[in-house]
Amino acid sequence: MTAAVAVPPFLYGTAWKEDRTEALVRLALEAGFRGIDTANQRRHYFEAAVGAALAAWIDEGKARREDLFLQTKFTSLGGQDHRLPYDAHADAATQVRQSFASSLEHLRTTYVDSYVLHGPSARRGLPDEDWEVWRAMEALHATGQARRLGVSNVSLEQLTALHQGAAATPAFVQNRCFAVNGWDHGVRAFCGQHGIVYQGFSLLTANTHVLATPVVVGAARRTGRTPAQVVFRFALQVGMLPLTGTSSSTHMKEDLACLGFELEAEEVRGIETCGLGAGR
Repeated sequence: MTAAVAVPPFLYGTAWKEDRTEALVRLALEAGFRGIDTANQRRHYFEAAVGAALAAWIDEGKARREDLFLQTKFTSLGGQDHRLPYDAHADAATQVRQSFASSLEHLRTTYVDSYVLHGPSARRGLPDEDWEVWRAMEALHATGQARRLGVSNVSLEQLTALHQGAAATPAFVQNRCFAVNGWDHGVRAFCGQHGIVYQGFSLLTANTHVLATPVVVGAARRTGRTPAQVVFRFALQVGMLPLTGTSSSTHMKEDLACLGFELEAEEVRGIETCGLGAGR
């Protein structure tokens, strides 16, 4: 087994791309992204098209598989449509194994760098079904086929329970990140305390009002960057691994350029609190 690839500082997210998925993944790779996020959930993702783009990129000699960070997800019945990657009547552990085998086929790989539970099956707590899913994911992790495990769309209560009860604790948490709750401050703080990488998505679309706040506009003016770049740079400086799903090659390059400048500490503090008390 090859060593686990380093986690890149930015991920390209492939949700809601449909027939544009393959072309957009190639565009992201050309822009410089080396981390790709997808899911075996045809309702919102086209995993096989991600695999086609990656395979072509590798076949053309532009990268090796081990140079790329590939993350996909197991999605339970409640998050799927009729295009299921597993037997709807099978037990949860079997569904995980079937979904994972399907993901490897779609992605044309023998392993994934991160395998994520797309979300608990209940709003509160972790039902027995979720524990069965996680144990099956742990078994895949033990084989080396799922190099790291993660969980998405999770509350602090659920994350705490999972961390306490898991044999293989999550390496990643991926949540939609709202400025109005301190950019998911409670979950991020837990992640920081326990060495978990926090992946933030919808950083722009969930927080459009933040782009026009004085602190963001001021930081953009000072640095000569766009408000969107300021928000992504803020995310990086507070320890997030941001996702972007842009379909614009210009924006892809601008997003990656966030690695090339710094916000002042006062600007970071201002952005951290600028959404508190605001409406969604």
